[in-house]
Amino acid sequence: MDKIAVLIPCYNESKTVAKVVSDFKRELPEAVVYVYDNNSTDGTDEIARAAGAVVRYERQQGKGNVIRRMFMEVDAQCYIMADGDDTYPAEFAREMANKVLDRNVDMVVGDRLSSTYFEENKRPFHNFGNSIVRWGINTLFKNDIKDIMTGYRAFSYRFAKTFPVLSKGFEIETEMSIHAIDKNMFVENVIIDYRDRPEGSESKLSTYSDGFKVIRTIIRLYRTYRPMAFFGLIAAVLILIAALFFIPIFWEFTQTGLVDKFPTLIVCGFVVMAGIQSLFSGLILQTIYAKNRQDFEMELHECMRQYRKKIEN
Repeated sequence: MDKIAVLIPCYNESKTVAKVVSDFKRELPEAVVYVYDNNSTDGTDEIARAAGAVVRYERQQGKGNVIRRMFMEVDAQCYIMADGDDTYPAEFAREMANKVLDRNVDMVVGDRLSSTYFEENKRPFHNFGNSIVRWGINTLFKNDIKDIMTGYRAFSYRFAKTFPVLSKGFEIETEMSIHAIDKNMFVENVIIDYRDRPEGSESKLSTYSDGFKVIRTIIRLYRTYRPMAFFGLIAAVLILIAALFFIPIFWEFTQTGLVDKFPTLIVCGFVVMAGIQSLFSGLILQTIYAKNRQDFEMELHECMRQYRKKIEN
């Protein structure tokens, strides 16, 4: 088992990967630097290997697929994850690693948004999107993670080995953040400097398509991790709509004793039934969710037992 493993997912980062590998080897000389190549066509893998990295491959395209492979294959006491585009300074890696190794932090978030991100990033919609995602997740899940979308993080062994990777692409960072919040993982923020990509290096992140994927992921995970709130909100909206249409019918009935809009009354009844079904769906799923939380805690115990065994060996 490695003490510190630096994990660098890469797709066509030949212009910057050698510097990224060298920087992390300088700042963390005891670490093993892993570069996971995701079908690059510009020789990224050979450049990384020449710089001293252990190069491995993930053939399924997408950052989420790469992270799934990395967490499955690498055993370490501390994982440092960074992108291969040289936007995250390696100088902060030691502080992040120490939080995991000395303070038992499960996830350390490299917080760009509290430092130079908005000045360095030349893509205004990325800036706006990061702020919206941060506000949305911290509001829905009642937390204070400073940077939801950052690709610079440190993880404990138990986080890496119990994190169920479901996303295939760049929405993986959102999934990590929500998983840590929901499973009561110990999370801390480290303010880092951020620098925009060097000239000639192109971002693989699509502002609009990946942005919509992130929003869809937040909604999906909110439904999964907060089923009572999600389906309860749907139930409240349906019952409110039914009430708004029913009130005029009821008022007319009290005045005349007649119901002229009988089809509307029938529709109101069905909408109320749908609302009640949604409410009970939320109650059932909330019970299932509570049981899953109990099972997860037992998985953590088993994970830590295996961790101690590997450390001893």
